[in-house]
Amino acid sequence: MSMNRRALLGAGLAAASLPLFRAEAAAPFVGRGAPAWYRFKLGEYEVTVISDGALPLGKADEAFVGARPGEVNAMLTANFLDPANALLEQNALVLNTGRQLILFDTGMGESMGADSRMFGPTTGRLLRNMRDAGIDPAQIDLVVLSHAHCDHCWALVDANGNRNFPNAQVAISEADLRYWTDEGNIRGPAFMGPFIRGAAKNLNAYRDRMVMVQDGREVTPGVTAVSAPGHTVGHTIYTISSGPNVMVYTGDLAHHHILLLQRPMLEFAYDTDPKQSAQTRSRALEVFATDRPLVLSYHFPWPGVGRVAKQGEGYAWMPAPMDVTSLG
Repeated sequence: MSMNRRALLGAGLAAASLPLFRAEAAAPFVGRGAPAWYRFKLGEYEVTVISDGALPLGKADEAFVGARPGEVNAMLTANFLDPANALLEQNALVLNTGRQLILFDTGMGESMGADSRMFGPTTGRLLRNMRDAGIDPAQIDLVVLSHAHCDHCWALVDANGNRNFPNAQVAISEADLRYWTDEGNIRGPAFMGPFIRGAAKNLNAYRDRMVMVQDGREVTPGVTAVSAPGHTVGHTIYTISSGPNVMVYTGDLAHHHILLLQRPMLEFAYDTDPKQSAQTRSRALEVFATDRPLVLSYHFPWPGVGRVAKQGEGYAWMPAPMDVTSLG
């Protein structure tokens, strides 16, 4: 069946000519959304994606660089997205293996006062949403970090420096631990100062319970670290396996599901080594498109679960809603 514009407008005008029925059942606005968590099974594991809230970057063509003038904005406009404010999600992962409860990345938190709101008031919601999902932060056995940027580790402690995950070890690459706790690296972009001071405050609180992840080795049974440097010196992604079921938690391998998949060699303003990051991303996306694992991306549209497909000279993000019916 086809419907042309004239028919559609005609239907609307005809409807407008009918007598109006007015319901008088005013109700107050609720003023809040649903708890932001999403749960599904991966083989024998239970996966819960927890939102830390939206992270607005501002002008897209200032954050994503290396394209022709106007190209970034045109790509977003073509996909009904606002180029004046590139909006990223923050999709942390809680993995229940039946033996351990593991959190991947922590969100922005409240540890750094006003700096914790450097990207606006919509971040820092992970702990609240975790509790809404029925998970007590004290139950977390292991926090696995993709890297030590603010939106991934600043909720390790609260504003007073107390551990938010009092019973957890923290896993991170040694390269990132060294780099982001060294005040000698405060140089270059203005964000480097708060990024390093925040990482030091949060990571140093767990110095007595650190686990150093190594490329190609299990961090814990079922979770394998894969080095993916460039965004930071020790940026790491993680392969999660339960029997034949595989999911890759990609951290900040790619920040945007349109820009950095269609154009994987674009550069991102917050990368430590933008060119290395682009090369790492391009290689990984090719593997994902070939091997077709489930992917959980920290910054892609909620809840960040999908697969990568080859599309032209780049790639496309294919959201993959998971079967949650078995969870009751």
